[in-house]
Amino acid sequence: MSKLKALLLTQGMHGMISQVEGLAKALNLNYKNQEIKLKKFWEFIPPFLTPPTLNILESKFIFDSKVVISCGRKSVIPSIALKKKYKDKIFTIHIQDPKVSIDKFDLIVCPEHDDLEGNNVIKTTGAIHYLTDKEILREKNYLKIDKENKKIIAFILGGPNKYYNFSYKEIDFLFNRIKTIFTRDKYKMIVVPSYRTPSDIIKKAFNSFGHDHMVIKEVDKKAYLSALSISDYIVVTCDSTSMISEAAITGKPIYVAQMNAKKNNQRFQKFFSQFKQLNIIKDLTDKIDLWSYDRLDEVNRISPIINEKIKKNGII
Repeated sequence: MSKLKALLLTQGMHGMISQVEGLAKALNLNYKNQEIKLKKFWEFIPPFLTPPTLNILESKFIFDSKVVISCGRKSVIPSIALKKKYKDKIFTIHIQDPKVSIDKFDLIVCPEHDDLEGNNVIKTTGAIHYLTDKEILREKNYLKIDKENKKIIAFILGGPNKYYNFSYKEIDFLFNRIKTIFTRDKYKMIVVPSYRTPSDIIKKAFNSFGHDHMVIKEVDKKAYLSALSISDYIVVTCDSTSMISEAAITGKPIYVAQMNAKKNNQRFQKFFSQFKQLNIIKDLTDKIDLWSYDRLDEVNRISPIINEKIKKNGII
């Protein structure tokens, strides 16, 4: 039997692509990505005030799929428009809170800290993603690190968003704290940037850690996977629940490097609180502990449930 075709709608951001691709892979779908760009006027209009039509898009795309998986604000309306046109011939899944009536979709997949309720809502612990044990293990030797009888620290760097500034003052403080905690005689650090890490922050990281540790100077997925595979501890900056959720698939101790929020970050605080209760994360302080937890693989937990729902709708 050939695989069902799926169209993945996102704004093209790495975190969103990770979520839609992760779900599509777990559902064994034949998928293709479609980056959504709205016409300028509609970029500033919230989804609940936007007409459900594909005419708000800058460019048209070919639709020949049975399943639509969308993530992010801009992908809400095209998914609703496709459902309006094709009705029961397609199955629509939106990841995260769409900020419109949940009845507009066949299914909503969202983290518990979104506090969304409904019969068509499947809640996850943290964000789903596309990382798997198999591919993490496959890249174990990619970085060719000589451990020198030291503990390996994977330091995953995020970047500024609407909640966190990543000011030079905060970054300098954070880097100095990490150098003090993870001394070069006991630890070997791998600093891994993400798609949102500014080039000047990467340069700062190289100047701070480059002589004694390894700093990856550009986005390199294989280096990221290799660092996760060989590390004893993982440190992740607080700006990305997605990166923290990805790290949790390893079952390894995760320290969150907290920074001051520039606006209300209640959703982040709910996420941190939940992950602390599950013993997955601790805030980065001056104390280094060793702990374990049940590794998190939410996408493979929920995929059988979703497949059953797709079957009941007559899509399969």
